[in-house]
Amino acid sequence: MRRRLDALAEWAIFGVSLAAISIIFLIFVYVTREAWPLIAGTAREASLGALFGAPLQWDPVSLAQPRFNVIPLVLGTLKVTFIAMLVATPLALGAALYTAEFAPPRLREWLKPTVELLAGIPSVVVGFFALIVLASWFQDAFGLQYRLNAFTAGVALSLAVIPIVFTVAEDALSAVPGTYKEASLALGASSVQTAVRVVLPAASPGIGAALILGMGRAVGETMIVLMVSGNAALLGLDPFTGARTMSATIAAELGEVAFGSDHYRVLFFIGVLLFLMTSGLNWIGERANRGLRQKLFGGV
Repeated sequence: MRRRLDALAEWAIFGVSLAAISIIFLIFVYVTREAWPLIAGTAREASLGALFGAPLQWDPVSLAQPRFNVIPLVLGTLKVTFIAMLVATPLALGAALYTAEFAPPRLREWLKPTVELLAGIPSVVVGFFALIVLASWFQDAFGLQYRLNAFTAGVALSLAVIPIVFTVAEDALSAVPGTYKEASLALGASSVQTAVRVVLPAASPGIGAALILGMGRAVGETMIVLMVSGNAALLGLDPFTGARTMSATIAAELGEVAFGSDHYRVLFFIGVLLFLMTSGLNWIGERANRGLRQKLFGGV
């Protein structure tokens, strides 16, 4: 009887896993199918060359000549994501290191759930807070010309990234064997030296995975950047001007386009690009973590 229950549980877990993978695959197939006329070159006005060639403009509603170049959208996505990771990484890793290594047990019981609670705040609430509070505060503090810009969007986006990076990184730091720390302390290293020179390198594969997950969240986030970035598809690396991300473009325009139009196909193609970007990030992170684990632990 017990063997039958174990076999049934094994098949149930396999079925749930297969269903999850199938759903993700079918979503990708559907998005690719809608973008296929553009990819195959059978769309009426848009083409892959127009998406990446000159002129570098995103103006799909122009009466004279619609322009569907996605380079400004990709650049805006990368710019906002870089700012978000630049802000979130030291804060999340510092909080994770303190929680795992230095916080008293009673404080840790409160600190970790509190930080993780940020992940449950709806992104529209974070975007509203950034729109009303952060945008005005940054403009007054730094004398910015534009109230809504890539910098403000990146800082707001970091609030959504911090809980993900913190949670995974803290679990990785807590999983480091205690013998590593004991050996370091026995050799005369201080607790800070042990944390920085022993615990952090030993947990680096998990920390790398945390950063990749956080970056994937930043690339795919929609509401925060839609509300705070200014939604200006501009070229340039200036963080204090407006930006328009790929996900925000889909959210803002898909509900207003004509079904089957070139604009419709381009938006689905942007969805394909987003899927490939996040999948590529996960693949790169997995390869890097595997190589790092082999280097540190001899293939464990």
